[in-house]
Amino acid sequence: MSAETVENRLQKLQIDLPAPAAPVANYVPFVRTGNLISISGQIPIKGGELAFTGVVGKDVSVEDACKAARLCATNLIAQMKAACDGDLERVVRVVKLGGFVNGVDGFGQQPVVINAASDLMVDVFGDKGRHSRSAVGVNGLPMGVPVEIDALVEIA
Repeated sequence: MSAETVENRLQKLQIDLPAPAAPVANYVPFVRTGNLISISGQIPIKGGELAFTGVVGKDVSVEDACKAARLCATNLIAQMKAACDGDLERVVRVVKLGGFVNGVDGFGQQPVVINAASDLMVDVFGDKGRHSRSAVGVNGLPMGVPVEIDALVEIA
């Protein structure tokens, strides 16, 4: 019996990867150096539109911020797929996620929000999806989004 593929897991999770988002400023979506891919911060875009905007704890609930983080992670996987020439089986390890959460003063649930992205990486990549990470509170993010996440990934 063959091992389950990343594409099979995505299908079981009912995740259709979007086309990778184009940069909105002077940067590239990912950089490959050796076997590492550094993926620029992804925001909660779905269907070419911002799916979530606002400040967590004011305009956005923690539950919706978690949905935004999961969407950021989905967009990271879309960028991984592009960086791997369409073959997600080339992912050796999700090395690190950097999560940024725009919350009200005193908001301390950044780890809860970014867990939604971490959980998705493990659900999709299994043990290869286990990673180190940061979950940082900020007082603003591009285009008013509540969450942005970047990644470092090792590929074959």
